[in-house]
Formats: sequence, structure tokens, C-alpha cells
Amino acid sequence: MAARTPVSNRIRILQISLIIAVSLISFAVLTLPVGLRPTAQDLNIGTVSQITLQAPRDLEYVSDIRTEEARQAAEGAVQLVYTAPDPAIAREQIDRLNTTMQYITSVRSNEEMAAVDKKSELVALSDVRLQLETIDYLLAIADSRWEVVQAETLRVLEQVMRRAIYEDKVESAQAGISSFVSLTLSEQQSVLVTELVTAFVVPNSFYSEELTTATRAAARNSVQPIVQTYKTGETIVPAGEVITPADLEAFQQLGMINSGQRWEDMLGAAAIVLLSAIFVPLNFLRSNLSSIVNDPRSILVIALIFIVFLVGARLFTNRTLAPYGYPLQAAGLLITALFGLEVGLVIAIPLCLLAAYGLPNTLDLAPYYLISSLISLLVMGPVRRFWGFVRAGIAVSLSGLVVLLAYRLPFFTPDWLGIVQFLGIVAFAGFAAASVTLLLQFLFAQSLGLTTTFQLLDISRPDYPLLQFLLRNAPGTYQHSLQVANLAEQAAEQIGADPLLTRVGAQFHDIGKALNPTFFIENQIPGNVNKHHDITPEESAATIIRHVTDGVQLAKKHRLPRRLHDFILEHHGTLITRYQYNQAMEAAGGDVTKVEIEDFRYPGPRPTSRETALLMLADATEARARAERPATDDELRALVRNVIETVQKFGQLDDTLLTLRDLSLITESFATTLRGTYHPRIQYPNAKVPDQDSTMITPRKEK
Repeated sequence: MAARTPVSNRIRILQISLIIAVSLISFAVLTLPVGLRPTAQDLNIGTVSQITLQAPRDLEYVSDIRTEEARQAAEGAVQLVYTAPDPAIAREQIDRLNTTMQYITSVRSNEEMAAVDKKSELVALSDVRLQLETIDYLLAIADSRWEVVQAETLRVLEQVMRRAIYEDKVESAQAGISSFVSLTLSEQQSVLVTELVTAFVVPNSFYSEELTTATRAAARNSVQPIVQTYKTGETIVPAGEVITPADLEAFQQLGMINSGQRWEDMLGAAAIVLLSAIFVPLNFLRSNLSSIVNDPRSILVIALIFIVFLVGARLFTNRTLAPYGYPLQAAGLLITALFGLEVGLVIAIPLCLLAAYGLPNTLDLAPYYLISSLISLLVMGPVRRFWGFVRAGIAVSLSGLVVLLAYRLPFFTPDWLGIVQFLGIVAFAGFAAASVTLLLQFLFAQSLGLTTTFQLLDISRPDYPLLQFLLRNAPGTYQHSLQVANLAEQAAEQIGADPLLTRVGAQFHDIGKALNPTFFIENQIPGNVNKHHDITPEESAATIIRHVTDGVQLAKKHRLPRRLHDFILEHHGTLITRYQYNQAMEAAGGDVTKVEIEDFRYPGPRPTSRETALLMLADATEARARAERPATDDELRALVRNVIETVQKFGQLDDTLLTLRDLSLITESFATTLRGTYHPRIQYPNAKVPDQDSTMITPRKEK
């Protein structure tokens, strides 16, 4: 036991180190999306999108950016607001016009003034600038026509001043005066009216900042919040387009960019990683998985599979359909194919939860991964045929489709094209999961020496070269191995051990005897010289013990799975070759000081699993049953119990997990199997064949 302590300590350190390393890597994968999600980098306003960016899920939200743009547009569309036309200004201008026309009338009617002086007076008017031709006409027309001109001038000025005249629109208003003049007037009268009115047209409406601000505010407030809607797969920004503020807002709403890690996000990721780091070891400690947990290669492979599939899942988070087509289920299936269903279940649960954690579609992606993984593991079962992988792939697709119907369809209703796309991607996920599992389990088994069901089935075929070598060189050992395999396999079924592994291990456990077959009694022909008689007990024991090391060498040469090496090394444990040891003691006259017991001891180690323990018990039981030929059930059970007690007496089962109940089931199983092998047979009497029937047993001659 002292020699095993450092190894156990190293394994314990490795286990703890792997838990810490996998936890840290998982935490980094969850909290560093920039490094794992290419579309989350450099999505800034004004940059050109390198790829077509699509919505990963259905979304409806109030767009602050688009609403603000619409409000600014409404506000900008409002013209400057002016005050209403001021009637006081119009009245003032009409009064001034009246005063001017009265002065003109007084000049016209002054008979004492010469015509030249009158013209000079009218040219000097300050409020109006009349053309010389107009002045000449004004002085020449009759009083009746002048009265008509005055009335029309007042009317036109009133009409013009009723309208809003802005400071920058005075010239425009003056230019349109002629259109207000009555068509009943002559051309000269119209020109006179126009010139008189033009002089008195002034701004009567002025810019009001207060009214303009109020109007713009009203226009802004009239714009309702804009609701932006995206359907799954809808294009947000085509490749080559410039990213706008509204696009950036959509990315943020859809969770497609990382705006910086909050401490709440970091704490949440740390919490789920911590739960996973506790969940997995607790399940391994409480389960009967010591052969896997204590094997450095096995736990390294499990950790590698976990990390690779987790990182792969996070690479597809910013795609619409890709996460549902990613074969994450293959991780659980692969681990199940390599290490068994229990290990696959323990690893699949935290892996699925971590892969979907913190994503916008986590509410449907997490159950999709988890449920499809668990169902596929249960459907696959013990993989002994190719159909098992196909069945698991079908289970992934069907269960995944049902999960999406339950968790996605009621909340994010896609169009018919989206439904067809999801059907296709889920079908692809099942096919990919089965294919990846089948391929990787073969690669892992070949490169790392792991044991898979397919390998065991392949090498257990009678035409396998190493078994053929054993059959040709040591036929007795071959038959003995088959008997032991039957015994051990049936007992493994009873106690819940791996029956296939146990059977194949039993078939190869004595393969080393094929190199020296005549040194073993089952291969010796009756009447021939026994080679053990010509050598010392120590040499005889060394030759017998060597079949263990020879077997390991043959196993390595033929690239048998490493797990089968344990069956070869452990099937005798650290027991001694009792017959040779007794011979040595007899030769030494019973003096134990003259006999080195270690020369007669198998190298071991003792059995470390239930499967190798079953092989040790079956091997010893079959050998004794063949020698003693028990005739009754009681004798069979007594023989089996005696073998078990002997093995227990020398501590060979101390490193296994066999319980008293297991030993009881093993006893009954061995007895039942041996009963069929060594049942009493009818003794046929020696009778002379009658002459008339002699032709019935006479060999037929070839023609």
C-alpha cells in the first residue's frame, strides 16, 4: 500500500488541477465574448460592415434613435413662425398715404404755382418717389380721374397690408401690387396707383422666436415613439454598408455586441461555473466511477472534450440558426461511448447549461441542448452496433424539434421559411452529432488507447489474429479462456459490471501462454513428458509467471486497448504459484528460510475493478472445477465459496468495489453456469453392432 500512496497523491493533484483549469477556461469563455464572437468587434458608427448582419431572434423594441431622428425631422420641417399682420401698421401707412395724396391734391389745385414748381414739389416728396412721366400724368389728369386713383390707391394698400409682409419679403410684396389694381383703370392710372402704393408697403409681420420654439416643440411632441421590429434572420446591415446609430442600437438590443462586462455578468458567470465545478466532482465521488476518475488519461480526455465543445458552441452565438445546428450533443454521446452512460450524463448537464448561458436566446437554446442531449444518451444506450449511433442522431433531431415547438414557437413565431430552416438545421444537428461521435470515438480510442464497444466487438471475433494465434499454439488455453469468459460474463450481468469488457478481457487474459504452451497443463498431451519435471520449482514458477508479462507484450504488439492490459496483469493478482512453492518447500525439508516466497509470486497488481476481480474468481473457479469435477449443486457452491474465501484471505479483493451482495450473486451465477458445463452425462453401454447394421457405420468410399 505504501508504494501506491504517491500515485494516489499525484492523481488527486491532477484531479484538482483539472477542475480548476477547466473552471477558469469556462469562465473566460463565458466572459470574453469579444475574443470568441467576431461580429462583436469594431461595430462602431461609421464603420463598414464586413459581413451581412442578421437578427439572431425575433425582437420588438422602442427605438430611441429612430424616434429621435423622426422628432428632429418633424422639428426641422417647421418654418419660422411670424406674428400675425399688425393692423396698426396698416392704418398708419394708410394715414400716411392719405396725407401724401392730400398734399398732392393741394399742389395740383394751387393755381398760383407754375407747372414747373408743381413738378418740383412732387419730385421732392419724402414718402414717395414718383417717376417723372408719372408726375406729368398726375398733374395732367382731371380731378375726377384723380379721385378715382386716390380711392383705388387706398383700396389696394389696404388689401396688400392685410396680408403678412415679412421683413425679407417686402420686395416680393411690392412686386405683386399691380395684380391688386382694378382692371377698369387705364394703364397710366394703374402705374400711378402702383407707384403710390409701393412707397407705403412696409413689413407688418415679424419673426417670433417664442412662437417658433413652441411650434417646433408641438411638432416634436406629435411624433409617437417608433417601434422597431426584427424577425429571426432579417438583415440588419448588408455587407459593405455603413453602420448607422440606429443599426448600433439594434445590435445592442439583440445582444450582438459587448458593451463592456458588468460586475453582475461576471458574478453570474462565476456562479454557474462554480456550480458546475461542484456538481461534476460530487457525482463522480458518489458514483462507482473510480476506474475512470483515477485514470489520468481518462480525466484528461473528458476535460479536453468538455473545453473543445464549449468553445465551439460559443463561436456560433451570433448566428441565427448555427447554434441549433451545432452538434453539442456529440460531447455527451462521445463521452458515453468512451466511458459509459453515467459519465456522459454527468458531463452533458453542465456543458449544455454553460454553452447557452448569457445568450439572447438562452431560454430556448439551453433546454434544446440539455433535453436533446439527455434523451439521445438514454436512447443510444450500450453502443454495440452502428445502429446505436444512428438511433442517437434521430433522437437528437426529434427531441430538439419538440423542444423548439415548446420553448420557441409560442414566443417567437417565424414565417414558413423560418420554420423550414429550423427543420433543416435540427435534422442536420442529429446527423452531425451521430457522425462526429462515431468519428471521434474511433480516433480517441486509436490514439489514446481507450476502450470502446466497437473495439471490443471487433477484437473478440474468433478470426482476430491474436485469438487465432492462441487457438493454434495453445488450443487448451483457448478453450479454458472461453469457459472463463462465459463464467465472468454471466456474473458481470448479475452484479451490474460491464459484461462485454469482462468477456473480452477473459478471452485475452492468458494470451501469454501461447508462447510456451506446453508448460501449462491444459495444453499438455497425456503421456508426454512434463517439462516441469526437468527443472527446479523456481524455474518452473518463473516460466509460469512469465505468461503474464508475455501476455502484456503480445497485447502491446497487437495494439489491444490498454484496459485489456489490466485483465492480463491482474487476473492472478499478487498470489503465488502454490504448486511450485509447495514443491520447493518439500525440497527444503519444510524450512521456510531456505525458500524465497517472492520467487513464486505473480507481479500483480491486485484487481482494481470489478471486471478484473470477476476474471480472477472465474479463472480460479474454472480451473478447480475442471480438476475436481463437482457432481452436485452443493459441491459447486462449496467450490465457488472456497475460491472466493481464498482470494479474500490473501487480500486480492481489497482494491475492488465488490460488496457481500455481489459475492453472493457471483456464487450463484458461477454455480449456475458450471452446472450446465459439468452436468452428469448418461453412460452408454458398450454394445456390439449387429452385422446387418454394419453398413451404417462403415465409411463411404470415394468413387
